[in-house]
Amino acid sequence: MAEVGSHIERERSNASAKGPLQRFLRMIGPGFITGASDDDPSGIGTYSQAGAQLGFNIGWTMLFTFPLMAAIQEIAARIGRTTGRGISGNLSRHYPSPLLYVVVVLLSVANVINIGADLSAMADALELLIGGPSPLYVIAFAIVCTCAIVFIDYSRYAKVLKWTTLSLFAYVIAMVAANVAWADAAKGLLVPHIEWSGAFFTTLLAILGTTISPYLFFWQASQEVEEEELKPSAKPLRWAPWQASRAFRRIRADTLVGMAFSNLIGVAIIFTTAATLHKAGVTDIASSTDAAKALEPAAGKFAFIIFSMGIIGTGLLAVPVLAGSAAFAVGEALHWTVGLQRKPKEALAFYVTLAAATALGTGIMFTPIDPIKALYWSAVINGICAVPVLIVMMRMAGRKDIMGEFPVQGWLRAMGWLTTITMAASSVGLIAQWFA
Repeated sequence: MAEVGSHIERERSNASAKGPLQRFLRMIGPGFITGASDDDPSGIGTYSQAGAQLGFNIGWTMLFTFPLMAAIQEIAARIGRTTGRGISGNLSRHYPSPLLYVVVVLLSVANVINIGADLSAMADALELLIGGPSPLYVIAFAIVCTCAIVFIDYSRYAKVLKWTTLSLFAYVIAMVAANVAWADAAKGLLVPHIEWSGAFFTTLLAILGTTISPYLFFWQASQEVEEEELKPSAKPLRWAPWQASRAFRRIRADTLVGMAFSNLIGVAIIFTTAATLHKAGVTDIASSTDAAKALEPAAGKFAFIIFSMGIIGTGLLAVPVLAGSAAFAVGEALHWTVGLQRKPKEALAFYVTLAAATALGTGIMFTPIDPIKALYWSAVINGICAVPVLIVMMRMAGRKDIMGEFPVQGWLRAMGWLTTITMAASSVGLIAQWFA
């Protein structure tokens, strides 16, 4: 105990000796990277379609989803940090195998579709910028993303992911260039507007699905385990309860910053497309690249270039996260050795699964499946798949035999169940509209 205490004191003194920027970079981690990866090309396509179709009136959903996604991501992080296992690892030890396999299969299928859609959008964006063969770019991006996550040392790769998040500021720049009517934008952001139509509920579920996606839960929980294993003094909180207070403060700050950043970018994309495409009567946007192409005549070449470059940057961040979360889920379910901090020869099956998820996603480009439609519908699929995953996760987070003396309680637990109910209600509303 004394040795652990001395480690903590040294970490505190080292942190206090650095400047504000260094302290901020030390504080942000899994939550910030998770939030940034949420704005993948699929999410960009969803926000673009929402802004183009519904204008500023859909902006309020970004404020509405922020506390929901922040709460559920904090719960996921607490599960990982408290138990020393990811969500799939806890499922495999405390729940029936059929439930585990259903959850893992749902996650893996949604992730593979998402990977394929994101790679396709990245390739189309590069083709818009420089020309050339889009299928070749799909393969090239898949190889780059896989090699980066497999062969770069994890501590270095985590820093790469942090700096890659800067690509998302492209959408803030695009918003500034779009001549937004700020009074209308503020009204759309602050005053909820609901339309009782199939198009509205499909868009709403797509927004919920892209902001509250199952892969984000699995990734952040597993990354908390990774971060803990990298620090000699850190232990799962079940067995090191004296570390809980500081760990939970760090998790909350990291998650709030990450989710706020994610939603800020979502707002920027909605405002940009609402101020340009919706205003110009361009409402049929099926993908992020459609939005980029439509922006050039509506907002100028600068906005088009910035928007397109952002698609590529966010894809380079999101594809490894999607593939990694699938590999963690499968590996933990089958009790493999997992972890990005391990060398490929130490966790061969884990890395093969990661590469296979990327390869399967790449293969979508060469099937009859329309990657442009897959881009938008992957968000809808994520929204529907999230419901059973959320139910299982919330029950897990409240069990003392899993969480020890740190079960999720109080307002955080209430917000977690509110998120689950909201996702379920949106899914039911969408299905009802389909059969109406």
